[in-house]
Amino acid sequence: MKRDALLATLDEWLQPHLISDYCPNGLQVEGCVEIKHIITGVTASQRLLDAAVKAGADTVLVHHGYFWKGEDNRVIGMKQRRLRTLLMADINLIGYHLPLDIHPEFGNNAQLLQRLGASEISAVSGPKPDGVLMQGYLPSACSGYELADQLETMLERTLVAVELNEQPIQRIAVCTGGGQSFIEQAYQSGADAFITGEVSEQTIHVARECGIQFFAAGHHATERYGVKALGERIAENFDIAVDFLDMDNPA
Repeated sequence: MKRDALLATLDEWLQPHLISDYCPNGLQVEGCVEIKHIITGVTASQRLLDAAVKAGADTVLVHHGYFWKGEDNRVIGMKQRRLRTLLMADINLIGYHLPLDIHPEFGNNAQLLQRLGASEISAVSGPKPDGVLMQGYLPSACSGYELADQLETMLERTLVAVELNEQPIQRIAVCTGGGQSFIEQAYQSGADAFITGEVSEQTIHVARECGIQFFAAGHHATERYGVKALGERIAENFDIAVDFLDMDNPA
């Protein structure tokens, strides 16, 4: 498949032009024109790039790419090594950040809620862009301890932080990755619990004082499923081999 045709399809699915983001979405580093083998992953780290080269892939598709607002513009050190790896191997780097967080089907938030078995999944009204904070209802009410166990089993890792109380949980709000600042909006929306990736010092105080149960499950761990689902959709629709590689990250 031609690179431009794939990019047009991805832009149609994800609608990045509707979102103001912290980095460019879509093609970030240009490689070969013909796409036959894509490696998907959370972050375009050196480990992922090296694995893509070893696998003979022509494209890397990630959630966390390059060229973030405010970063050093110089191509030196780590950035130079990463770009050199891509350019020498003629590999395309494609990245979608917020568009892959908020998508109602294969966005990180929606995917996490789906894996928890939630129903009535929708965007929480207010936070922008729509879908940056999503909500859903668990199949049956459970305790915070039970939800913590379910998350650890599903994500195959120990949670970063939790703040629990004795109230049952049915309605949950989710903002994956570094979304801990949305806890008050999750509480105001009426959620019983809020799941994100990271935790800040003040997050625990908000959880305690508002009475909303809080789960920080890891930035990387909560954002594995969006890009994986996107890659699977590509493989279903086109004659392209797609492999998801999970380069574990404890953060």
